[in-house]
Amino acid sequence: MSTIEKAVNKQAELQQSKDGDVIADPTSLATEKQQRHDSLQQAKQSRKDYLNSATIQLDLAQLEEKNFVSLSPERRLINEELRSIKRKLLNNAFGGLSSTLEHPNLIMVTSSRPGEGKTFTAVNLALSMALEKDKTVLLIDADVLRPNVSKTLNFQAEYGLTDYLSGDDLAVEDVLLSTNVDRLKVIAAGKPHHLSTELLASEKMMKLATEFATRYPDRVVIFDAPPLLGVNETAVLASMCGQAVIVIEENQTKLAEIEQAVALLPEELAVGFVINKAHRNQGKGYGYYYSGSE
Repeated sequence: MSTIEKAVNKQAELQQSKDGDVIADPTSLATEKQQRHDSLQQAKQSRKDYLNSATIQLDLAQLEEKNFVSLSPERRLINEELRSIKRKLLNNAFGGLSSTLEHPNLIMVTSSRPGEGKTFTAVNLALSMALEKDKTVLLIDADVLRPNVSKTLNFQAEYGLTDYLSGDDLAVEDVLLSTNVDRLKVIAAGKPHHLSTELLASEKMMKLATEFATRYPDRVVIFDAPPLLGVNETAVLASMCGQAVIVIEENQTKLAEIEQAVALLPEELAVGFVINKAHRNQGKGYGYYYSGSE
């Protein structure tokens, strides 16, 4: 067989092989791709609809029994004590001092050590501020190491702050939960994450804090933050807030620990102190005192 014949036969074999290949229908591929896209979008929309429609039903009667602020017309000692505290915070956030503070409506509630009542105080402040007629309140569980807001308010959330910060598939609205208290919304801590400090220090968190501070002029944001001593996350969070409330347990918190905790905060931060678990002859033994800000 000549070289020319071999070349011709080879070309014929290649053509036959090529003709035998199954060529996919472009229309079929496009349809399949569109179906996958539609299915994914439908799943995302279903999740978004569920999250946006979910409302946390707070057991207000149970909270009242546990000496939390009551939303009923009845005058109670705890309500009066919280009024005096929140008034100073609101004046700092929206009064004359607000122009001297950055993000004055972002308020961090913390303590020097665990167990001093910071979550109790943060939830009470949120409930008390929700009674204001011209303010809305967002309570964020930023204690991502030991979250306690959802436990205190007795609710479960599929997504929270760490889930939003660690991924790109969630919007702020996906983690923002409404409650049966008209002017109160909540963001849970989210799933535990080994890079919690880095997440709270991220550019995404800074943008989120700025959005919270500026998007709604009537909104107060309360962060239930981790204790200051031994935890890096709180100092990072403090740099984004305009005010801080440090909760002190009467006869338990040491002065040296308070001084050490305050030293970790930015100098420009307005800092107030609340004395918790104060011994009294009335009520259930809880007392709140605000030392003022500086």
